[in-house]
Amino acid sequence: MIEVKNLRKSFNGHEVLKGISAVFEKGKTNMIIGQSGSGKTVFLKSILGLITPDSGEISFDGRIWSQLSPKEQAQIRKEIGVVFQGNALFDSYNIEENISFPLRMFTNKTEKEIIERVNEVLEQVALPGINKKYPAEISGGQQKRVAIARAIVMYPKYLFADEPNSGLDPKTAIRIDDLLHDLTVQYDTTTLINTHDMNSIMEIGEKIILLKDGVKAWEGTKDDIFFSDNPDLNDFIFSSELFRKVKEVIRKVGGL
Repeated sequence: MIEVKNLRKSFNGHEVLKGISAVFEKGKTNMIIGQSGSGKTVFLKSILGLITPDSGEISFDGRIWSQLSPKEQAQIRKEIGVVFQGNALFDSYNIEENISFPLRMFTNKTEKEIIERVNEVLEQVALPGINKKYPAEISGGQQKRVAIARAIVMYPKYLFADEPNSGLDPKTAIRIDDLLHDLTVQYDTTTLINTHDMNSIMEIGEKIILLKDGVKAWEGTKDDIFFSDNPDLNDFIFSSELFRKVKEVIRKVGGL
């Protein structure tokens, strides 16, 4: 579980995060949603430790980040897996080298153990046998799955994904959603996904928080969305005519 209390962050006098509090549960796909400029990227980076907040508290299973020693913070970083928006694969490394990079950096595993683990995660993301290929030799969707394989190679307690479906076709995006959800359940991770993808939200959004202008405007589950009268949520989710019509049908069926 990750808990955030009253998080604030300003840049050049402009307050981007205005006292956000949230709890992200273990074993669930927790989603951070919001329009551009809502603060969701700064919020995610603050939790990751890439940005230092001005005030507030972030804890990982009760371990308060600001109260930890550098050694204790380093341990938490080893427990975190990250899927970056642009995949962040090393172009000059083959797939096996990309995935094994964290193992070589942070563990004392033997070469045999490293290759066994690489093959295991490649099986999990349905890409067996591509060890010696390079990122440029595989598709964008396959690159995303390699990035996920690298993120889970060290059995993370916390899994972060920043816009994981960016640039992917709808079919591939659904596959990535299903993969992230399945891995969350399998590893019992606390998973945070930063997204504006409506299909992702409605398919795997088990816990969702909506940010607007640096504050938490709404929180709930994907099932709560259709029955909410929150104007900020409705403006964000139901901006398209299709989603508005779907909501109307569901509310009528529900007797609302």
